[in-house]
Parts: sequence; structure tokens; C-alpha cells
Amino acid sequence: MISAERFLEQQGLQPVSSEAGGLALSCGGRPQAGRTEFDYDRTPSIGGNDTPRRARHARHAGRVAVGVSRIPDDPNDLDACREAALRLLDAAPRPSGAIRERLIGKGYASEVVDDVIVRLIRVRLIDDEAYAQSAVRYCTSRLMGYRGAVMELKRKGVDRQLAQRVCDEAESQGVFAEAAWELGRRTARKTAGLDVEVRKRRFWSAGGRKGHNLEVLRKIAQELFV
Repeated sequence: MISAERFLEQQGLQPVSSEAGGLALSCGGRPQAGRTEFDYDRTPSIGGNDTPRRARHARHAGRVAVGVSRIPDDPNDLDACREAALRLLDAAPRPSGAIRERLIGKGYASEVVDDVIVRLIRVRLIDDEAYAQSAVRYCTSRLMGYRGAVMELKRKGVDRQLAQRVCDEAESQGVFAEAAWELGRRTARKTAGLDVEVRKRRFWSAGGRKGHNLEVLRKIAQELFV
């Protein structure tokens, strides 16, 4: 009977002595002294990262904890609530509705939040009118229609009546109609060469998503997609 060592040698697999006294296999090569093919005391992890799992989990937990909003020690602390509001405004302009929602979400009492908002409006750090006007300009730059703009302003925390009023003003100036025509021209350029019905469907789909008036869309489709 052929020995195990002889069989391995014929197959090109030579036993390699390990430091622990066991055998490891070397393919097509000579025994390498002082090393093993696998070191079971230090098995590399996937991707070559040998950092212990516990340490990685601890770091991840720390990152998650940092992002969690801390509940205020005193929900009626006016100064702390004001500081929280100023930090929100420092990050980005916001209407009073959005500020109120965020502060109450942080755990401050609604009466304290309302007091803070009134004071910030008084010193013009919160200006809902200016914010709404700016938001309408942003909506029209994205070629949105009247309905889409009202929905977007409400989503951003603008009062419904104010959102409708500033959008009414923009509509009276022809802002949304011009946005619809520009959307039609862009769609016409992008779909040039396609079947006319396909072009119309794409325009109607884009106009509907952006909240344009159906009568305006119909007029544009009849003129640009023939």
C-alpha cells in the first residue's frame, strides 16, 4: 500500500511542517520552514480587516448615539428652546411651521415653542412671507405648476393659506404658464424623432407629476406635438 506521504508527493502536494507540530499542504512548491499555510490563531476577516467585531460594533453604536436627538432636561426651558431654534435657522432658512414641528419633536412644550417663534418673528429671524416667495421661485425653476408648488410649500411647513396666496400671485404673473411651456419645449427636444403619441404621453406624464393645469397642458400639447 502506498504511504500518505508518497501519494501526496505524486500529486504535487507536499506536507509542510508547522510550528505547532502539525502538517499543512503546499501546492507545487517546497516546504517552507517557519510558517504555515493557515494561522488559526489569527484568521483574517473578509476584506482583510482584522479589527475585532466587538470594537467595530462599539464604534458603530457610538456613531448612532451621536445622531440621536437628546430630549431636553426641561421641556419648559425657554433659553434652551431658543438656542435649538437658532441652530435650526443657522442650518437653513425655515418657515415657522417647520420650526415648530422640529422643536416639538425635540420634546419642548408647545407653549414654549410658540413663545420662541413669536420672538423670532418679531426680530425677523423667521419670515414666512419671504420664505414662501423664495420657495415659489425654487418651484418654478424646477418647472412646477400651481398645484405642485402649493403642495411643495405645504410640505416645507408653509401655512396653507399663505402658500395659496403666494402661488396665486405667481399665477397671475404667468409664472406657472411659462414653466409649463418650457417643460413642453424641453420634452419636445428630448423626444424628437419618436412617435407623436409617445411624445404626447411623456409630456402629459411630466406635466401631471409637476402639478400643472390640465387646460394649459392640452393647449401646449396641441401646439408642440403635431
